[in-house]
Amino acid sequence: MVVAALLGAEEYGFATAPLIVSGCVMMRVCHLDTCPVGIATQDPELRKTFTGRPEFVVTFFEYLAEEVRGLLADLGLHTLDEAIGHAELLHMRPAVEHWKASGLDLSPILHRPDVSPDAALRRTTEQDHGLDQALDNTLISLCEGALLDGAPVSLELPVRNVNRTVGTMLGSYVTRRYGGDGLPDDTIDISFIGSAGQSFGAFLPRGVTLRLEGDANDYVGKGLSGGRITLRPDRHAPFAAEDNVIAGNTLLYGATAGRLLVRGRVGERFAVRNSGAHAVVEGTGDHACEYMTGGRVVILGPTGRNLAAGMSGGIAYVLDLDSRLVNLGGVDLVEVGPGDAPLVRELIEAHLAETGSAVARGLLADWPATVRRLTQVLPREYARVLAARVEAERSGRPVDDVVMEMARG
Repeated sequence: MVVAALLGAEEYGFATAPLIVSGCVMMRVCHLDTCPVGIATQDPELRKTFTGRPEFVVTFFEYLAEEVRGLLADLGLHTLDEAIGHAELLHMRPAVEHWKASGLDLSPILHRPDVSPDAALRRTTEQDHGLDQALDNTLISLCEGALLDGAPVSLELPVRNVNRTVGTMLGSYVTRRYGGDGLPDDTIDISFIGSAGQSFGAFLPRGVTLRLEGDANDYVGKGLSGGRITLRPDRHAPFAAEDNVIAGNTLLYGATAGRLLVRGRVGERFAVRNSGAHAVVEGTGDHACEYMTGGRVVILGPTGRNLAAGMSGGIAYVLDLDSRLVNLGGVDLVEVGPGDAPLVRELIEAHLAETGSAVARGLLADWPATVRRLTQVLPREYARVLAARVEAERSGRPVDDVVMEMARG
């Protein structure tokens, strides 16, 4: 901590140490549900072995604080704030004949710029994020009826790429007033024309729908939490939407619920860590569906390499899939069966209705042929969980019990 402070740090992460204090013995079986000390487990019998107490963590930090105060005293300092940024108090001790240290020069890290004696080396003023200039202030004002009593609101506004996180502050108002359930779908319906800045529709809750005619930067729908987002190119654009990228990288990062429909292609890492949202796009870059744990994604165009890397849940449906581009470490490629086809068709129909997609129109015109062209990217462990749920419903047993039995083999 003291070394970090001298290098300029003002926040400190303790990572594993408090976990060890709580009783962790680093067996590294967290993912197997066999934690012998009852921390990373859902097994009630193993949970009985947990002996950790909050007082243990409190005592750990009290001892830590005492040692920090001692080190500060050795340096002639009274508080941690006084230590921040004083890199001149650090000295490099050469490693003794260690090949990793050969040629290593830490002087750029330890260098302290020449500043006046009264210059602050730590944060002393609050940062101005310019939120008073955010477009969301206008949205909140115009949507007052919906925010106060749930009255439907429909708006049309221009948007520029300097307008970032459009809809996020508005969504915060909805969540604070109506809770996690939000409002009925499409209660607040806003259409934008132009180029949206980064994180358009981030964390959007249920009840808010954003429609964009134009294009968008990275992180559209980041943390989407039940809201709806639709993207399409300018209706007067001369190019074919399905052949062009109209939104950036990492769309739907960490989304939990909601729907995203994109007429056109998107960048890399689409739907990374998506855990519940549904989406339709017309092509993606590399690493689509990376670390995905839930939700449904329909890709009606080409993908980049490394599709489904680390994907452990949810399902992707890909048109004319090139299996060479799939990371097959944890997924299987299977046909789209009669149980999945209705949902896929429903999503494509919504895509057509909301965006006017020529691709969707052509696919729906010959649906039997389209189903044959689709491939289901299904995580193996997720398939086992789905099978366990079916078995639980058939046998009348609690779903959790059957799933946990399956997980433990």
